[in-house]
Amino acid sequence: MHPARDAKGFEFESALSKIARVLTGQYGVSVVFSPDGPRVEQGRIVIPDYEVGDSLSTDVLVGYLDLLVARAKHSALPQLEALPQGVAASLAQVIEDHRVCTQLLDEYPGARWFIGKLRAHAAARTQQKWNRLRWRDRFVWRVERALWDEPASGAEASHSLSAALVAAQDLLERAGRSRSTADSIAAAQAILARVRALSAGDVNNMMFTAGTVEDIDTDPLHATFEPFESDGTRASEESAAPSPSEPAGSAEALNGAGMGHALADAQPSAARADSTTQTLRASARMVMSIPLATEFDVVNDQTGRGDLAAWRELRTRARAETAQLKEKLERALSADERTRWRREQERGEIDTPSLAKLATSPGYRTPFKVKRATKGRDVAVTLLIDRSGSMAGRKIELAQLCAAALGDALTQLGFDCEVLGYSSIESPQMKQLYERQRAAGADLHRYNRLVERLDLQVYKRFGLADLSGLTGIDCGHENPDGEALAWAATRLADHAAERRILMVFSDGYPATGDGDPLVLRSDLRERVAAIQKRGIELVGIGVLTDAVEAFYPHNVVVSRLAELPSTVFSVLSAMLLKR
Repeated sequence: MHPARDAKGFEFESALSKIARVLTGQYGVSVVFSPDGPRVEQGRIVIPDYEVGDSLSTDVLVGYLDLLVARAKHSALPQLEALPQGVAASLAQVIEDHRVCTQLLDEYPGARWFIGKLRAHAAARTQQKWNRLRWRDRFVWRVERALWDEPASGAEASHSLSAALVAAQDLLERAGRSRSTADSIAAAQAILARVRALSAGDVNNMMFTAGTVEDIDTDPLHATFEPFESDGTRASEESAAPSPSEPAGSAEALNGAGMGHALADAQPSAARADSTTQTLRASARMVMSIPLATEFDVVNDQTGRGDLAAWRELRTRARAETAQLKEKLERALSADERTRWRREQERGEIDTPSLAKLATSPGYRTPFKVKRATKGRDVAVTLLIDRSGSMAGRKIELAQLCAAALGDALTQLGFDCEVLGYSSIESPQMKQLYERQRAAGADLHRYNRLVERLDLQVYKRFGLADLSGLTGIDCGHENPDGEALAWAATRLADHAAERRILMVFSDGYPATGDGDPLVLRSDLRERVAAIQKRGIELVGIGVLTDAVEAFYPHNVVVSRLAELPSTVFSVLSAMLLKR
């Protein structure tokens, strides 16, 4: 039996699998519950089979999923597995999990809620068994607290632990800036060496008194504490009793990269952060647009689900628009590809140099050759369409025609492509969450999408030639361009190809019904810069607008709608022919 799964039925397990596929960008990933979880396997994420009840909500299980997805995407697991079991491995896992979770939260800010719940759950479990923990295990936990900028509870207060952390402060700061698994391991080893020096008396620190019975290298024969719930999962201070010297509710659970993001049910406090932290948060809000939650976002795959008769009609119109351009591109590509011959074949074209062997070698049967074409380029192309309300009418019709023409031509020419669309729409569930958090006094100023969910559409995904889903292209409401662009770029980056091209169709500036326009614009600029650093070739197509010039270094403005298919096809052709 699987209590955690049975609490919600197989639908919950299926929902987790869908979340895992969205976060990882891999369609074959599955999620299962098992008593020997949590762990990451090839194509599978194993979540611990806990009983769901008052002490464990389904949000905690989603938090486990987010953590394991972060490990699978951003951590070099073999390097960590090669470490011998012990305090060094535990410290390395602590630092690495902080690093990968920070990366995941940058990509999916809505995951903060679930990781926060997970951290709160693990904090409560740690408090229950704190008195049974060895010094080394307590130290690992306090390092975790320091990395996430969480104050220690009253039960965790200890002169020796505090002295060890102070002595290793510079190394902890280095650990917080880890950029790779190797960095995390090196930082853990440096911290361990510093604490061993303290214990041996090599460093002058009169406050450090771990004792002779047990220290950083003591073998915890009966210790029950396992960092991150046996595989690295940890929790925040949320469920722990506050220290007498600290005001209740002053902890912020997710303060990983210099900007804290309080949990929804955290109590407000005037002493929550100092002026420096507040300045960093204000700067962060001016750069990135952070949604209140992402669990209500919808990704709908329409690949192959369109009306076939409507698709044939759309394809006929698309080919009429770009037939000559497609033939020109095909000739250019064919001339640019290298052609080689496979000789000594039993059928094919006559290989002239081999004809002499027919007369000199009785029984000779392979005087033929066959072509072996080697493609000069391996390119994947994503078309991302703004589906905001302002695109309604002739704009969306021509964007659909353009996508059909490009998708059809690319498929015929052997290029893999994907066609996506995006918009946002008000979500009743998200609005309820917003009202609950506002009533609870939560600080909501840091968020820039409060009541709208993303409506993301996959009209044609990589690997399939069926383009009938393009008949479902329609308009939504608003256009949070930055978030949609990051989603499309992640899908494209996960697709194996030598080159990756992302074309965005937009008719204006990014907008949401409840977002700050200035933040949305700065968010889009930041995401464009990040995508280009990943090596993705990005081009913005302005549909009757020059707004794309403010965000995309490579842009094309189409001032006449009738020219949209031919103009975009010409731009893409030039990019495909470019080495």
